[in-house]
Amino acid sequence: MIFIDACFKRQTPYTPVWMMRQAGRYLPEYMAVRTRVGDFLSLCKDYKSAAKVSLQPVEILGVDAAIIFSDILVVPLEMGMSLRFERGEGPVFDEPLTNLEDLNALDSEKAVKKLSYVYDALALTREKLSQDKALIGFCGSPWTIATYMIEGRGSKSYAKCKKMLYQDPKLLHKILAKLTHTLKLYLEAQIKAGANAVQIFDSWASALEKEAFFEFSFKYMLEISHFIKQKYPQIPMILFPKGISGYLDGINGDFDVFGVSWDTPLSLARELLSDRYALQGNLEPCRLYDKNAIKSGVESILRTMKGVAHIFNLGHGIMPDIPVENAKFFVRLVQESSAR
Repeated sequence: MIFIDACFKRQTPYTPVWMMRQAGRYLPEYMAVRTRVGDFLSLCKDYKSAAKVSLQPVEILGVDAAIIFSDILVVPLEMGMSLRFERGEGPVFDEPLTNLEDLNALDSEKAVKKLSYVYDALALTREKLSQDKALIGFCGSPWTIATYMIEGRGSKSYAKCKKMLYQDPKLLHKILAKLTHTLKLYLEAQIKAGANAVQIFDSWASALEKEAFFEFSFKYMLEISHFIKQKYPQIPMILFPKGISGYLDGINGDFDVFGVSWDTPLSLARELLSDRYALQGNLEPCRLYDKNAIKSGVESILRTMKGVAHIFNLGHGIMPDIPVENAKFFVRLVQESSAR
C-alpha cells in the first residue's frame, strides 16, 4: 500500500493523498445515505451505511486511503454520557463532567465493547476496499474529547476546561488518564477489526499554551501511541495536533507521521521534524473552492516537500460546500504531479 509505505518513509511512486472529512456532506452520494438513515449518530451506528460512506471517497475521488466514518465523541457517549447533535450547533452533552463522582460513573471497558458498530464498519470496509488502498482508524485526543465533556459543547474560550486545568489539575489529569486508557483499548480493537493505520485528532491543541499542551495533551497522545507501537509496530501512528506551529521544537516521541495543519508553515515542519517523521498535510482547505488556487497550492507544497517522506492532505477537514469536481481535480493533480 502506497499510503503505508509513505508513513514508514519508504520510497513511493507518487505522493499518496487523502482528505480529512473526505466522507461527508460535499458528496451527493453521502447525503443520499444520510437522508435514508436519518441523523448523524444513526449513521455512525449503522455499520453497513458507515462502511458505504467510508468507501465513497475512494470510489469517487480515487484517494489512496479510506478513513472509517465515525465521530470522536462516540467514546464518551458509550462511556455513559448523554450526547446529541444540535443542528447549527454541533455536539451537546446535557450533563457535562464537573467532578470526580461524574468521572467515576463512566465505564471504559463497557464503552469499548459497546463501540462494536465501529469495529463492524471497519471490518466490512476493509473487506470491500481494494487491497492497494489503506484503511485508517482514528480517535480524538484525550484533551480534545475532554473539552467537550467538560464544556458540554464546542467552545471558543474553553473557560471551564482551563479553570479546571489551573484550579484543579489533578481532576483534569484523572479525566485525561481515564480517556487515555479507553482510547488505547479502542484503537487496539480498531486494528484487530482491520485498520491499517490509526490517527489521533487533537483538534483543540491550540487552545493550550505551550507548557500546558505538553502536560495535558501531547503526553497523553504519546502514551496511546507508545501502547499501540509496542503491540503493533506494523501499524503507522499518525498524530495531528492542530495549530501548534510555535511548539514544534518540543515534538518528539514514538509515532510515525506528524499531521501539519494549514496554519503551520510546512517548510518549518520539514526543517524541525522530517528527519524523524513522515509529514502529512497541509493545503489550506478553502483553496479547494478554486482550481487555480488548488494548482498553485499543490505545486508549492510538492516543491517544499521534495526529497522527504510526505502524505498529501488538507490542513484540516474538507468544507461541506466544495464542488466534487474540484476535489477530484485536487486528488488527480497531486498524484500526477508528484509522479513526474
